[in-house]
Amino acid sequence: MREILPVAAEWARAGTPFAVATVVGVAGSAPRDVGASMIVSVGGEVFGNVSGGCVEGAVYERCLEVIDSGDALVDRFGYGDADAFAVGLTCGGVIEVLVRAVPPAGPAAADLVLLAERDARAIPTSFSLVTGGPHLGRGYVDGGLDADAEAVTVHVGTPPRLIIVGAVEFAVALSRLAVAAGMKVDVVDPRDVFATAERFPGAEVSVTWPDRYLAAQQLDSRTAVCVLSHDPKFDVPALREALASSAGYVGAMGSRRTHEDRACRLIEAGVSTAALARLRSPIGLDLGGRTPEETALSILAEIVADRHAATGGRLSEGSGPVHAASPPAVGLAPSPSVECTW
Repeated sequence: MREILPVAAEWARAGTPFAVATVVGVAGSAPRDVGASMIVSVGGEVFGNVSGGCVEGAVYERCLEVIDSGDALVDRFGYGDADAFAVGLTCGGVIEVLVRAVPPAGPAAADLVLLAERDARAIPTSFSLVTGGPHLGRGYVDGGLDADAEAVTVHVGTPPRLIIVGAVEFAVALSRLAVAAGMKVDVVDPRDVFATAERFPGAEVSVTWPDRYLAAQQLDSRTAVCVLSHDPKFDVPALREALASSAGYVGAMGSRRTHEDRACRLIEAGVSTAALARLRSPIGLDLGGRTPEETALSILAEIVADRHAATGGRLSEGSGPVHAASPPAVGLAPSPSVECTW
């Protein structure tokens, strides 16, 4: 849902009637998870998606219907339907999509403005949508939902975080790519000539020693730390702090020879072999690129692969579903297996 919030809030503030379609149930292999959303304005503008393309046309029409009627509805889309190739998920999954109207100055519009503001300020917030019964489509921000209500809850204000140590040119490319991917990016470097807001648009820049900065942060499993400074006086203290934290990903730039030297320095600095095993170095996946932009892509690809416990290999060389099968949501049965002959 996070991706639609800035535009949804803009429409709500402008008094534009629109509808929100949100995935509220998933079974089998499906392109998007619960919470994925799309908005459609009364004038036909559209932003976001619920399936990666397979059912957007049908959901778009439902949104326009709901804007006119004001009545929320839930639609189910799956490969087992007779018209699967017209408005179905040919990937073999099943999704349920809740479509609700957002009239001007109503509570739904106010909720979306509030969620957008909290998300922009990285304030963790829960949002629950009623998926059945007489209050279908009603939203609740941070609680207030009846214990026995049918609902799904999504969370905003907690984007994945990337901390980049070293305001080098590779950091510029990585910061821009991570910001575009929806991450909260922090860049830290004690050299103010390099660590400037102008070089890192969309990121928060801190001019301080990286180890001190990291020691003062709360790093969790959704935090990635990338040490790109390539300078032992920055690298070793920063990595010692990062590897002692709960950061989900810790990587450092450098050649294999640099890594071997760095590993010895870290052990001398008191880092255990178990902690050292967490270090991704040389950093990134083997994409063969050399430019800052190509290197940034390989680093971000490794971060994403680690977050999802994926191998980072070629999908064309694998077998089985592209997306890991999700357990059936309440009221959803797994879609039947289908064998296609081309």
